[in-house]
Amino acid sequence: MLRSQFGNPGWRLYLDDDVLLRHSPQQPFAVMIRQEKRYTAKRGTVKTTAAETERVPLTEAERVDEDTVRFHGGGHTLTLRIAPCEGGAELRLAGESGWTYQFSIPALAGEAVFGGGEQYRQVNLQGERVVNFVSEHIKASTIVEKAALPRSRYREKAHHEIGSYSPMPVFVTDRGRLILFDTGADGSSQFWKGSYVFRFDACPERLLLLRGDSFEALGRMLARQIPNRQYIPDWCHDGMILGIQGGTRSILDKTFAMLDAGAKICGVWSQDWSGENRTVMGKQVWWNWETDESLYPDLKEAIAKLNARGVRFLAYINPYLVKGSRLYDFCAEKGYLITHTDGSVYHIKSTTFDAGMLDLTHPEALRFLKDELIKRNMLDLGVSGWMADFGEYLPVDCVLHDGDPAALHNRWPVLWARANREAIEEYGAKDAMFFTRSGYLGIQSYAPVMWNGDQHTDYTRDYGMPCVMPASFSLGFSGAPMVHSDIGGFFSFGKLKRDDELFIRWMEMDAFSLLMRSHESIRPWANSQFDAPGVKPYTVALTGLHAALKPYIAHCAALAGEGVAAMRPDFWEDMDYTAGRDPYAYFLGGDLFVCPVIDPGAGERQVHLPAGEWVHFWTARVYPGKTGFRVPAPLGQPPVFYRKGSAYEELFRLAAAEYVIER
Repeated sequence: MLRSQFGNPGWRLYLDDDVLLRHSPQQPFAVMIRQEKRYTAKRGTVKTTAAETERVPLTEAERVDEDTVRFHGGGHTLTLRIAPCEGGAELRLAGESGWTYQFSIPALAGEAVFGGGEQYRQVNLQGERVVNFVSEHIKASTIVEKAALPRSRYREKAHHEIGSYSPMPVFVTDRGRLILFDTGADGSSQFWKGSYVFRFDACPERLLLLRGDSFEALGRMLARQIPNRQYIPDWCHDGMILGIQGGTRSILDKTFAMLDAGAKICGVWSQDWSGENRTVMGKQVWWNWETDESLYPDLKEAIAKLNARGVRFLAYINPYLVKGSRLYDFCAEKGYLITHTDGSVYHIKSTTFDAGMLDLTHPEALRFLKDELIKRNMLDLGVSGWMADFGEYLPVDCVLHDGDPAALHNRWPVLWARANREAIEEYGAKDAMFFTRSGYLGIQSYAPVMWNGDQHTDYTRDYGMPCVMPASFSLGFSGAPMVHSDIGGFFSFGKLKRDDELFIRWMEMDAFSLLMRSHESIRPWANSQFDAPGVKPYTVALTGLHAALKPYIAHCAALAGEGVAAMRPDFWEDMDYTAGRDPYAYFLGGDLFVCPVIDPGAGERQVHLPAGEWVHFWTARVYPGKTGFRVPAPLGQPPVFYRKGSAYEELFRLAAAEYVIER
């Protein structure tokens, strides 16, 4: 039961006997701040500098009525309207425009904090500052550093040095707390001992404070607060989506060759369907969202041939148009692109080329995007899915048809995903899907499934294969539980490139995930692929394994659609971060425990099993839980265990027996 209690001095908000909020003149709940803020953007990475010019602590609290508290100080006020909701309290906030607001929420001793959207470097955010500003995750300087330095001299980056495509001001703790600020404003969250401090450049609309007795319960509560409409079509579970580029002949020859070799292939994803753009970084896409007839002649007929063998075709789109393309010229003339204050097109720089950004607040531009670029140019062609890339680059100083770009910056990826989702629903393509990398609060209502963005083609914990796991856990805690990664990674430069082993190890991990999809990388010619001689047998076996696990993976996906994370950290069931032993191991659903190999050349892996009895996937040996072991991990057989007595035990046993690689 909620109760609001005033004392002398101060105020507290209780849920039963637990303190949700507390306020005193010495430690006020809210502070109003004036600041001068400057943004400097380069290729999506934004640096901010801010200087406070005025600070007004709202030291006094008074009761307005039974459900309303007013905080005031220095002639300024903030009103808090309290309402009970499932699991706790919904607090409606009403402040003044033009101010930054800072809030303090009590910390609990020994508490671990998770979420914050997609956080790549670590799971527990205790002691960290989390930035609430959508930005490019990758820095060119880090790629160059890796390419230039010996591996032993490269310093892996810390949490505070790494941005996020998908930050979200929602946090979950291992004490069963959920804290959510409903705001699109730039800001940050600091998790220090004693008090958690949240700062936003505008007053949030509401604050949710919920309690639950499990992470699953909190996830379900969050899904009822922000509707989760994520989904993965049934066909996606029938094998792997192959990332293939290079034109019609290339996709047909490579796909049919893999099918003939026995691989289970459910789709082929060709991001260069609209043309290729060679840059200093490698092979990029020509951002003009119509078929490149010279590279992909007779694509509609080719898609029909793929469909006849049970393979879907997936494409690529983003909200930009490359300068000099036909569609850029058309949209610039129509006024569909964001502009500078002088009316000229505001260009976004990606590596070496300029592009215009579609104005998603312009009704005619939005209709053109949905009707022409998505429905006519992709869905009419027979496309069953696509990467809806980017969304995080909206400049805060541009001019939009409607709205303040600074206020819309964080919400922009959600507007982008909504446009894609609406196009599918208006068209009636019930088994079509897309996947996004950028997001914010509400992305789970529009993006069917997310992916972890652009990893490096290596094993580093900051940007390589391992970072997929903390990123996926964090998204799951934040209300976006359907997520997958590019098998093999994307960024490659100089000696930063993947060999056969890395591609196989990444494929092992994603065979035990919701969606299995590869990427050729930005330099396909320098990186190992699914059909390399040393990789191909593993592609055949692991795609077959993924397809054989379809009933269980579909079960996990259905739960994720209800807000329950599919990919869960090892402390999930204990609901106690101190019970965790391995930040790079995970539950897939409740009955599989997966320990990917994340070190080059490793032939075995240390494993710390959760509570219960666990059966080794490949040998059927039974291991006790809450114990550590070193387990053999030859290529093609990652350390995976299933729960003894699982309803899917026979499925797991048969899948392992059929798809083990003979040695």
